[in-house]
Amino acid sequence: MKKPLVAIVGRPNVGKSTFFNRINGKRISIVEDTPGVTRDRIYADAEWCGHYFTMVDTGGLDFSDKGEMQRNIFNQAQIAMDLADVILLMVDGKQGLVSSDIEIAEYLRKSKKPIVLAVNKIDNNEVELTYDFYKLNLGEPYAISSAQPKGLGDVLDAVVANFERSVKEGDKEPGIKIAIVGKPNAGKSSLTNKILGEERVVVSSIAGTTRDAIDTPFRYNGKDFVLIDTAGMRKKSAIDKESVERYSIIRALEAVKRSDIVLVMIDANEGISEQDVKIAGFVHEQNKPSIIVVNKWDVVEKDDKTINEYNARLSEDLKFMGYFVPLYVSALTGQRLNKIMPTVEKILENTNRRITTGVLNDIIQQAITVKEPPITGGRRLKIMFATQVSVAPPTFVLFVNDAKLIHFSYQRYLENCIRRSVDFSGTPIKLVVKSREDKD
Repeated sequence: MKKPLVAIVGRPNVGKSTFFNRINGKRISIVEDTPGVTRDRIYADAEWCGHYFTMVDTGGLDFSDKGEMQRNIFNQAQIAMDLADVILLMVDGKQGLVSSDIEIAEYLRKSKKPIVLAVNKIDNNEVELTYDFYKLNLGEPYAISSAQPKGLGDVLDAVVANFERSVKEGDKEPGIKIAIVGKPNAGKSSLTNKILGEERVVVSSIAGTTRDAIDTPFRYNGKDFVLIDTAGMRKKSAIDKESVERYSIIRALEAVKRSDIVLVMIDANEGISEQDVKIAGFVHEQNKPSIIVVNKWDVVEKDDKTINEYNARLSEDLKFMGYFVPLYVSALTGQRLNKIMPTVEKILENTNRRITTGVLNDIIQQAITVKEPPITGGRRLKIMFATQVSVAPPTFVLFVNDAKLIHFSYQRYLENCIRRSVDFSGTPIKLVVKSREDKD
């Protein structure tokens, strides 16, 4: 399931970024004494007592400042609050309650979101400095010191208590998760509706209709699936700073990470673009099995060479993932959509496939016979044993005399030999090389 989103909100210089960095264990937000240093939303994944969520640091809010910069900061914070599951309002305990805190609290109350109140800069346990903040009518004010740190556990307990359901490490949702990703207007929502057989997702010719990752459960062939329609992913340079799109992309990337298989959609009319390659590359880096779905095939002028030309172009642009499986479809007309779910099932079978140690070592030995390992620095690589240690993705360990002797090109050769012998189409595989004396 989606990780809850926690937005840190407050006026300038109350210590939001210091708190953010302390919780996330690294210096992500710039921290200075000058108010207004954080001008954009900054996010990071966080964890508290096994509960996983995304935390967002926002710029300081000042209702009295009517300048353009403050308007931009306000827009950024508003977007974060709109998407947040919990809002953490931070105030300055040393300075005490000020009119800006009251204005912000009144504004936040309209959101109807759970609000946790943190009184920062209580460095010496002066709990009495929090009493005035009861006037905000936001419940108990939690005394904390982000700098020390003190009291952070209590405030985080209050935050995670507001999650409808916490995402925990190893959490497994019911159903096989299929994420649909691609550029805006590639037809992701149309495909979602066709697979589901009903209008569950808004479809529009305007790029960017889908703003968040939308999970929809369904059954196919007696199995439970969850289809995740995501927002279109454009180049960073094309994204408006004040747009909700930045957060939509965070959700899309998270959808890939939690998926079991990914449908990467490409607009056949436009052909494969640099951004399509980047999206496919991210899926590949996450070691997710995938299908390259070339949509709008119905509007492409075709002859007997067209599909071969598209395949050749895909092979060139996606050479880093030579295992890719293409499907040429039309979400509008339904052309070849009946092939998507059978292909999904086939690739899931491939990514969960195990080969016996005996068969694997036969493949490796035959590969060595055809092409001996290279000599490096006067020493030849010797592969003594191979075994499969896991699936999804299939992962193999090669025990060798010295792991430093293997060249990436020979490792790629061995991967290709495994693929020629066993059907791992649509899924990445991993080869881990260990020196024989390695114990871990």
